[in-house]
Amino acid sequence: MVTTQDTRDDVRAGIVSAATQLLREKGANAVTTRAVAQAAGVQAPTIYRLFGDKDGLIDAVAEHVMATYVSGKAVAADGDPVADLRAGWRAHVEFGLTNPELYALIATRGSGVPSPATVAGLDVLRRRVRRLAASGLLRVDEERALMMIHSAGNGTILTLLGMPADQRDPGLGEAMLDAVLTSILATTPITPDTTANAVAVTFATVLPNLPGLTDAERALMAEWLHRSLTHQTP
Repeated sequence: MVTTQDTRDDVRAGIVSAATQLLREKGANAVTTRAVAQAAGVQAPTIYRLFGDKDGLIDAVAEHVMATYVSGKAVAADGDPVADLRAGWRAHVEFGLTNPELYALIATRGSGVPSPATVAGLDVLRRRVRRLAASGLLRVDEERALMMIHSAGNGTILTLLGMPADQRDPGLGEAMLDAVLTSILATTPITPDTTANAVAVTFATVLPNLPGLTDAERALMAEWLHRSLTHQTP
């Protein structure tokens, strides 16, 4: 038995598919509410009812394209955390270059609120950075490492997309990642007799799991560690 929800889901999927095809074939400027409605065989108010606005539709397209891409490019999250990060970086750069119009729309979103696709990507990256910290490999604060990698990745992709394909430096992505890793990684896993900064990073990682502390004590200790890690030496 076909339900109202089934029909709604089918209509939504058809609109997302039509918008995705328009984006790939004709570019971002072609993805207007009117054009998508016509391609999907629906009225424009249907798009607003299902997605809220054009940004909501683009978010749904991004989610659809990324889910399809990731399903065929699964990256194992075990073994060497640095190798895991490299594999994720390469997959991210490849996705951006494979989907230039969509990536540009996501990356240059001007509302100040990240798209759900961006948030999902950051969550994956955050887990990879946490593995580096838990292994004693970080010498900067986790959030700083996260933002450095994220910013470098976006900058690399947008720079390459802004160039003719035959003029792109194929080694730029790896070079940028190497530069970031040089800034955020300790040369060897941290042990108690090494730099205080790296030990503080590792300690901050395990702090939520330390037994015998109240939430207030953990919060205070986390604040001290963050202050120490972000302190600028004169």
